[in-house]
Formats: sequence, C-alpha cells, structure tokens
Amino acid sequence: MSRALVIIPTYNEKENIEKMIRSIFSLPVTFHILIVDDGSPDGTASIVQNLQTSFQDRLFLLERSGKQGLGTAYITGFKWALDKDYDFMFEMDADFSHNPADLLVLYQTCQQGADLAIGSRYKSGVNVVNWPIGRVLMSYFASVYVRLVTGMKIYDTTSGFKCYRRIVLETIRLDNIRFKGYAFQIEMKFATWKLGFRIEEVPIVFTDRREGTSKMSGGIFNEAFWGVLRMKLRSIYRPYKR
Repeated sequence: MSRALVIIPTYNEKENIEKMIRSIFSLPVTFHILIVDDGSPDGTASIVQNLQTSFQDRLFLLERSGKQGLGTAYITGFKWALDKDYDFMFEMDADFSHNPADLLVLYQTCQQGADLAIGSRYKSGVNVVNWPIGRVLMSYFASVYVRLVTGMKIYDTTSGFKCYRRIVLETIRLDNIRFKGYAFQIEMKFATWKLGFRIEEVPIVFTDRREGTSKMSGGIFNEAFWGVLRMKLRSIYRPYKR
C-alpha cells in the first residue's frame, strides 16, 4: 500500500475532478486518492466511479448524502485513512487552486521531520493569483487576526493545502473539532500546535479556480472571526488530545 493518501472533498466538481485525479497519478510519487463527495447533483461521484475501473487500487470514493460541511468531510477521510494504515494524509481542493506538483514538496517536508506541512500563500509575501484585492486582504488579515488571538506563529492559518503525519491525527481527538466550515482549517492547525507538534510552512502559489463555482462566502470569514475566540476558550476545558 502507498503510504500517502490525498483526501479531496467534492461538491459539484465535474469540470475538475478527472483532470485533478489524473494529474496526481502522473506525479513521480505513488499517491492514493480518497474522494469524499457530498451528494454532488452534477455527477461528480459517477465520474470518479468510472475512473476507478482504471485506478482500482489507488482511487477510492466515499459518498455522503447532501452537503455536510468541509470539516466533517475531512474528519471522515482522516478516520478512513487511519483505519487503512496510511502514514501521510493530505488535504487538497479539487479545483486546481492547489498545484498538484506541490504535493511533492509537502510530502518531502514531512518526510524530513515536520509533523504538519502547510502550503502557505503568505510565507514569502502574498502569492495569490486571480483573486480580487478585497478577498486577498480579507484572507491575509484573517490570518493576522488568528495569529494575534492564538499565539500561533503561522502565516497562513486558513490554508487548506496540508500534509499530516499519521501521529498527529492519531493524537488529536477528532470528535472535539467543532468547526464544520473553512474555520475547520484554523482549528486543526490550532490543535496540532497546542499538542506541541512540529509545523512547517512551504511557500506555494495559490491560483483561483478557472472552472466550476467557488464555495467561498462572507459567512465563512464571520465564522472564523467569532469562532477563533470561542475556540481558544474552549481548548482550556476541552482538550484536543485523545
């Protein structure tokens, strides 16, 4: 079995999913892929099922009924991966905002000793392509705010492009992760940091999706703003460690 699993949550990604799967499988490292699809009405899951005939030992699909949130999709994927004995678990979007080739850098960073490797848009300046300036500023200053509130020394606290070593996800009490939306990314980093694991950021270029529809909304940042305060307080009496 491959030691590395890329977990990709999907909802209406028919324009991107086959290209993404084939791009990952063309890399010089043997990655496996787990698609967690939330009942996409556009037939995303059917495309994955058809591809499984060609990649039956490397491509896996979990189908869920309806949109249940990004956080629960990843938690479902993490538990599946732990049960299947993977050593490295990746989070990645399906829309090519994350360059598949950067999986290699994240993988190497964890192999060299990091417990969590983060694909960072802000480690070396602002590396974002095709976002309106308002969205860039909102994302950048959201990370500044999270650093101030939590004390984490992480430039890109909302990044969704990451690699975890198995020990991290075995240690975190995953059922204590409360966020369901994009603030889930903040809470997972916070839990990893609170437990003393080694975190490293790797500079990447983030490119906004070219096909399909963005799932981003203003409510996502409202959740992060107020939720970060509650998260820090909650961690005092509800520890993340198993």
